[in-house]
Amino acid sequence: MSAVAYQTKFGSLQHYEKGGVQAISDDVRNYAFSNCFEIASKSKPYEKVVFGQNQIYVLECLRAEGRSPWFTCAHDEFALVMDGEVEVHLVQLGKRQTVPDENKNGAVQVEGAPQGPVMGWMKLRRGHQALLPKNTAYQFRSATPGVVILQTCKGDLSIERWAEICQTA
Repeated sequence: MSAVAYQTKFGSLQHYEKGGVQAISDDVRNYAFSNCFEIASKSKPYEKVVFGQNQIYVLECLRAEGRSPWFTCAHDEFALVMDGEVEVHLVQLGKRQTVPDENKNGAVQVEGAPQGPVMGWMKLRRGHQALLPKNTAYQFRSATPGVVILQTCKGDLSIERWAEICQTA
């Protein structure tokens, strides 16, 4: 039995190969496949572009560049840096700032600067993941363009561009 050689390739915002679905005996339109690097290369900074969905749960792709607005969410979210170096700053929201109703899915922008104790910040690089705790304000900061994937629930800020990002033939 001969050994099969596999080579792992890591993509980046500057260098990626367009992926696709290779259907054997089915139609590729039955599958969703998209590339977070390609999505980020065509997105405005911090747009939350959905590229995976399972019921209310989504994967969103963000182009990290400069400072994002402050966001908060009624449920935990997870951020995974796929490319670049991104700081995540956290502030516990004060009593005067309201958080979304616990039944509201997805992130919302915080009105004004968050008022509350600073919880700290994290510096994330490729492969690093961070918990974005519910009812906490968070802001992304990146000096150079990068890519972040958010695991969250679909909300008002989620942007769907399926016709643009999915393979159709």
